[in-house]
Amino acid sequence: MITAREVELVWHDLTPRLLEVRRVERLSPRMVRVTFGGEQLDGFCYGAPDDHVKVFFPEPGADLPVMPTLGEEGLEPPPPGAPLPIFRDYTVRYVRAGQRELDIDFALHGHGPGASWAAQATPGQRLGILGPRGSTVVPLTFDWYLLGADETALPALAAWLERLPADATVIAFAEVADAAEEQPVSRPVTWLHRDRGDSLQKTITELELPEGDGYIWVAGEATGLKPIRRHVRAKNHNRNWVEIDGYWKRGVENLDHHEDDDE
Repeated sequence: MITAREVELVWHDLTPRLLEVRRVERLSPRMVRVTFGGEQLDGFCYGAPDDHVKVFFPEPGADLPVMPTLGEEGLEPPPPGAPLPIFRDYTVRYVRAGQRELDIDFALHGHGPGASWAAQATPGQRLGILGPRGSTVVPLTFDWYLLGADETALPALAAWLERLPADATVIAFAEVADAAEEQPVSRPVTWLHRDRGDSLQKTITELELPEGDGYIWVAGEATGLKPIRRHVRAKNHNRNWVEIDGYWKRGVENLDHHEDDDE
């Protein structure tokens, strides 16, 4: 019997939510987990490891963020002269629907609004979220899975490792600044340390893909992913079974969550 391996995109209704910080936990020197809660989490949809939301931050000195306005076509621009929403995309780490809680891990890797806010986050503060807009649902029946992430995509990688069956063949790489940035995960990962010259780009482009049908998911800095994308295409791997996403781009402050360009 041939196993169907179709990747499905499931869309969700967009609902703006205003949430309150319940807990803040430092996971590593450069990673902070913030737990948000509130009644507005009722009905929140979470369907895949790399589901992401837009997080809306207050302006400096403000208590509440400027929230988006939704129209029939999605986000609408604010009226002339009105303040602009400040937002960035972040991966959902955990959802505990019964407790009305949601965790987001923030990488403290710069001076943007997300990293700056997370560095001083305390219980009682409030942020807005919007999404997820959709979930990419990948079958759990592939012969193997190749996963790779830098620290910005580490929450999604950890969720992937938890989602896959215990007997799945998984090849996983995590690129971080140094050994202090390693985190506990649910199954073996090869940690790549930039201070030792390691990188996702070098490691994956030198990797020989296994035999059989495999799913490839890699996310991180957009420029460094381009050679990985070329390497996978050169192997004539089924494009429907590949997701290589730029979560950020060196020198660009605000990159839309998925940069998956065709070269």
